[in-house]
Amino acid sequence: MKIGIDIGGSHIASGIVTDDGKVIGKEYKDINITELMDEKEIEEFLIETIKQEIECLLIRYDYNTSDISKIGIAIPGDTTGNIIKNAVNLHIKNFDIIGRMHEIYNVEIKVKNDGKCAGMAEKKFGNLKPYNDAVFLCIGTGVGSAVFINNKLLEPSQATGFELGHIVINKNGKECNCGNRGCFETYASMKKFKKNAIQKLKLPQSIEAAQVQYYIRENQEKSEVEEFVDSYLDDVAIGISNIINIFEPEAIAFGGSFSYYSDIFLEPLEEKVRKIKFNKYTNTKLIQAKFQNDAGIVGATEI
Repeated sequence: MKIGIDIGGSHIASGIVTDDGKVIGKEYKDINITELMDEKEIEEFLIETIKQEIECLLIRYDYNTSDISKIGIAIPGDTTGNIIKNAVNLHIKNFDIIGRMHEIYNVEIKVKNDGKCAGMAEKKFGNLKPYNDAVFLCIGTGVGSAVFINNKLLEPSQATGFELGHIVINKNGKECNCGNRGCFETYASMKKFKKNAIQKLKLPQSIEAAQVQYYIRENQEKSEVEEFVDSYLDDVAIGISNIINIFEPEAIAFGGSFSYYSDIFLEPLEEKVRKIKFNKYTNTKLIQAKFQNDAGIVGATEI
């Protein structure tokens, strides 16, 4: 039995994954890590939450710890071997997460960048499977990514690489958590989308992401909602155009919470991309990821 762990900037999800990439059970917990917590507190919080979720899965499906053959962990940041070198949105550096996990579980444990894990799931089992050259974008709290050329995941030797969320689309733009200004994810992330929706559409501060989605869907004919979505997709289109011009992929699949809007976002986004990209023939398809928010869980077991 394989268990995939997806640690996001605002959640931790754990699931039992079959050999053919199906999630047969899942635990999910929203998290709120703040700068008021020190690194040790964050590290212990992550380990304890993962432990609780795994215990719940084992109890619910009548498994024992000895039934676990592998645990894969998808993390939003740079990894080297067993170490999380830097996870900006989690405020941790140089954390030996596998060493800590081995204190609890005597099984194979691996860790990898979450965008790469999710991309691997989509490439092996999902909607990117038919394409040799493809890009996966996980647009949620931030923007994770994976690039495949000739069916191979591109991975540089020094770091995680291909952090497409940190392509700069506005040199004098908004400050990003990475320290730069104008990064793609400061405009494209669904965290920013929600924050801006609350501000510009005058929604309640306490509104949940699912309620924002419902509001957008129910009011998309209203001029203020139409203008808000159109402005958001303008920014997303700039980043997508850069990605297409660099890699010329056959397809780009969108995962994360962005995928919940695919039916209303992808068609106008494609129109915008066609208008602004470099005048060169490409036929890149913009598609919804198969696994949506489960891609990280599935891909973590494929590390």
